[in-house]
Amino acid sequence: MKKLKILYTIPNFDTAGSGKVVYDLVKGLDKTRFEPEILVKHNRGEFFKEVEKLGVPIHVFNYETDYYPLWSFPRRLWKVVRFFKGLDVDIIHSWHWSSDFSEPLAARLAGKSFIYTKKAMGWGNKAWIWRSKLSHHVIAINKAMMTEFFGNSSRIKATYLPLGLDTEVYKPRPYNQVIADQYDFQKTDFVVISVVNMVEVKGIEILIEAVIQSQIPNIKLLLVGNDQTDYVDMLRVQSKMHSNIIFTGKQAEVQNFLSVADVFVIPTKNEGEGMPMAPVEAMAMGIPVIGSGVAGIEDILEGFDDWLFEASNIEELAKLLQKIHQLPQHDLRKLREQIRQKVARSYPIEMFIKTRSNLYEKLYNK
Repeated sequence: MKKLKILYTIPNFDTAGSGKVVYDLVKGLDKTRFEPEILVKHNRGEFFKEVEKLGVPIHVFNYETDYYPLWSFPRRLWKVVRFFKGLDVDIIHSWHWSSDFSEPLAARLAGKSFIYTKKAMGWGNKAWIWRSKLSHHVIAINKAMMTEFFGNSSRIKATYLPLGLDTEVYKPRPYNQVIADQYDFQKTDFVVISVVNMVEVKGIEILIEAVIQSQIPNIKLLLVGNDQTDYVDMLRVQSKMHSNIIFTGKQAEVQNFLSVADVFVIPTKNEGEGMPMAPVEAMAMGIPVIGSGVAGIEDILEGFDDWLFEASNIEELAKLLQKIHQLPQHDLRKLREQIRQKVARSYPIEMFIKTRSNLYEKLYNK
């Protein structure tokens, strides 16, 4: 039986979110059925070193083409077409976050099947329609995408397939005393954590204000993620009078930070999420999650609706922080077990890999 050759395109592995998902997929594919390759725009970033250890072919090439000026678009596009033609692959699976349609157009012209994973809730321009119609298939990673983006078009073939997580890697860990000592935490402290790409849509200012308003004794807030942005500078000003609000910067070993947390909060604003993996990782480790009631987050907290709050509602979030802080130990232990079981049941890594594998074979055998 012929092995299918799958090319995964992703801009880079600078940030761990989608990069880790692609890494898990490439690593987990049945190598008797598939031969994966990876295409990136650059090879910078610490996590790229881990990707290299997979031992699969990695190409570095800018596969996205600016539309303007229009007169030179065909010539520039043809460079990408030639590159794709030169690769011995059957299917291109894009993990690009943008609405760019030059990539699927080039893939089509090169005679390759093209799939893309819709990673976020952006849909504000016609380019998304073109990207979707030029694709042989679209993978939606939350339920809202199917109704809001793909439900009314017979010309777009889309399927809801959530991401997955290895619960043998993400599982409850002992309290990390090194992290606790680094930030002067005591076991009696109530530690709130958010692991997040620090951009405005994530609503971190809402979380900071809710932590302040909650007035929980010994509350600490750990904000893990890139802190070298204008947005974070604004957040520092907001929290400068509060030493219990800590920006850690980007961290490689996030599980060590999660181990000291009592609750994870994802306070995304109304724009919504695709399928944020950081709170799923926390849930797999048995850490309760509080999230705003927006697309993507509603999926992962399905069955735990009591822990959703109205997006941007500081008072509601503060009350939920107080509620989890006051939860009796018996109820807290039960909640921790239930949320870990939710991840194991709904997002197993095996199902994540199987559904993609089946889609590749179905697409190729058409």
